[in-house]
Amino acid sequence: MSHGRRMSHDQAALSSLNVCVNKRESKGYYCRTETIRGGHHPQPGCSLSLRRPLRLSPLPGSEVPVCQVLKMSYPGYPPQSGGYPPQGGGYPPQPGAYPPQAGGYPPQAGGYPPGPGGYPQQPGGYPPPAGGYPPAAGGYPPQAGGYPAQGGGFPPQAGGYPQPGAGGYPQPGAGGYPQPGAGGYQQPGAGGYQQPGAGGYPQGGGGWGAAPGGYGTPGAQQGYPGGPTPGQPMPNYPGAPATNPSMPAYGGGVPSNPQAPAMSRGYRGSIKDFPGADPLKDVEVLRKAMKGFGTDENAIIELLGNRSNRQRVPMVAAYKTTYGKDLIRDLKSELTGNFENLVLAMMMSPSHFDASELREAIKGAGTDEACLIEILSSRSNAEIQEINRIYKAEYGKKLEDAIISDTSGHFRRLLVSLSQGNRDERETVDISLAKQDAQKLYAAGENKVGTDESQFNAILCARSKPHLRAVFHEYQQMCGKEIEKSICREMSGHLEDGMVAVVKCIKNTPAYFAERLHKAMKGAGTKDRTLIRIMVSRSEVDMLDIRQEYLKAYGKSLYTDISGDTSGDYKKLLVKLCGGSD
Repeated sequence: MSHGRRMSHDQAALSSLNVCVNKRESKGYYCRTETIRGGHHPQPGCSLSLRRPLRLSPLPGSEVPVCQVLKMSYPGYPPQSGGYPPQGGGYPPQPGAYPPQAGGYPPQAGGYPPGPGGYPQQPGGYPPPAGGYPPAAGGYPPQAGGYPAQGGGFPPQAGGYPQPGAGGYPQPGAGGYPQPGAGGYQQPGAGGYQQPGAGGYPQGGGGWGAAPGGYGTPGAQQGYPGGPTPGQPMPNYPGAPATNPSMPAYGGGVPSNPQAPAMSRGYRGSIKDFPGADPLKDVEVLRKAMKGFGTDENAIIELLGNRSNRQRVPMVAAYKTTYGKDLIRDLKSELTGNFENLVLAMMMSPSHFDASELREAIKGAGTDEACLIEILSSRSNAEIQEINRIYKAEYGKKLEDAIISDTSGHFRRLLVSLSQGNRDERETVDISLAKQDAQKLYAAGENKVGTDESQFNAILCARSKPHLRAVFHEYQQMCGKEIEKSICREMSGHLEDGMVAVVKCIKNTPAYFAERLHKAMKGAGTKDRTLIRIMVSRSEVDMLDIRQEYLKAYGKSLYTDISGDTSGDYKKLLVKLCGGSD
């Protein structure tokens, strides 16, 4: 056969095919133009423009079966006989399903093209707009391991297109477009995107998340095997990153065992707001108690011992407004000793009081290192930053500069780090990161000659308190001893005391303060400044917890020890702050 006759034969076949396709176009079915180049074309090097129907069954009496179109070489289509063969691992062929069985696409009742009761053509429904993806039953094929593979292309890899049920496209009532409100974006399970419900793409308008009509509510008829039925809530995304990861810049990914933050047990202070307190009426009581010869200390104790700090502080301004005199100066002139110090401490805001205590701890010949550690390790970031602001305003010098001028070595670095008020304060805990930090502490101390104090400083001063509690637990599990004992073995002097205090305060703050109170009162003398500072600063924070820890550790109530170690008006006001006996 000559070349001209062979081309005529091909053109005749193409003309016959176009006649078939045009018949289908006249019935409203979707076809698009594809260009086939080279490969298995009868004449290599030339190109023909064919109109190729997408997944259509031939009409009865058509001249050319559609499978002949699929035999043409199209990029991505395997040139195998019998049309589009099922790939390995796909759904088993079913009667009347895709891919075609022997003999092409037999028309089914209710299938595609639609017979009686088939899928009606609706505006905006099937067929999709030109250029879109072909409406494949079951949506994207499931890929092994998360999102669909980028480089798989067409044909589908390892699984192929899932087969629709017998009869081609399902009826609208049997699935079709998923109903709005059935769920949002289906999370991938064991492989790829979840399949839409039986019948193709869902209604738009939902977008991402669980908005009504979002991407893909799976149907039990043809969707991904084991998916939830329509109307059920969508499962959570497996292995999603935590909203609030505990330690940035350390590791990554999903927390392996996040711990829930401790539940608040409500207000744990011993001093509460007095209902209906009026600063103007309260200063009248104070003025009457201090006016004339002598002082009514009991009236002062009853008033101040039943007012919260935010009710006591405004009395200073109210007193000056009412009487034109300074309340603090009058109190100093009327009171003496530890009772005076306690009353004056109660008239200051917490941050002003802490700033004054830090000033007293630093100035002079000696330094009260325990006071510095106690305040800086137990206060929140916001409180430390407010202390810094007040210290600079009251004393004309930055707290950090005062610390640097009065301390040295690694202990100075520890205090400077704590004074920044920049500790991580998030409550979530990642156990895997806690184990990493525990290993770092072990490697910096017990597992080497000498000690890397900088590693201890970096972890103890920057990590959140819940995270550090997990680190201390992992450290004990790993090396069989508490971290305080390791610190005592590896360090000495003020640095040892400071590091141990930080660890104890972070481990159990009420127990730390209970120990501080016990040390302040035991022995021959009493460290009244420590006693006053703790009783005033913790009376509206966790005094009830401190009392419990004190009783558990020492077998006596805090109230009993205060009563036995102090006396007079000083004792009366202290036990008011304590709040009662246990």
